[in-house]
Amino acid sequence: MLAEPIPSSPDECEIVCTRVFKGSKELVFLAWANPEHLQNWWGPAGFTNTFHEFDFRPGGMWRFTMHGPEKGNYQNECEFIRIDAPSLIHWKRHSQPLFQVLVTFEEVTANATRVIFKMLFDTEKECSKIKKFAVDKNEENFDKLQVELTRMASI
Repeated sequence: MLAEPIPSSPDECEIVCTRVFKGSKELVFLAWANPEHLQNWWGPAGFTNTFHEFDFRPGGMWRFTMHGPEKGNYQNECEFIRIDAPSLIHWKRHSQPLFQVLVTFEEVTANATRVIFKMLFDTEKECSKIKKFAVDKNEENFDKLQVELTRMASI
């Protein structure tokens, strides 16, 4: 059963991070869509991942464990809601904290892609709890993505 998307989200219920990456739109999308690449960069600095399931289709599940740099294993369960390759990925978390993610990919030039990463919450209270640290952690995540894109481009 597909998760229902949040039809719209007021600004106080969103966390939005944007960055332009070196790489074609197709390459950047592939870094998100292929679990062999995604597991290399997903998560803040120092985190690693073990992917248990990655069924990249609407209704498919993404189950993984994030391993903290010092201690802690964090179970994650997400469901893909919508995928429009190579322009959009939308998923919903079924594990805490609960929110949806909408990622869009926009071509800036043939070798530059703008990624807009939106975390969508049901309430302002839920959003404000995560916003305190999410922006910095998302930037760390983006730093790791650029490293993976550079590696992918050299293959």
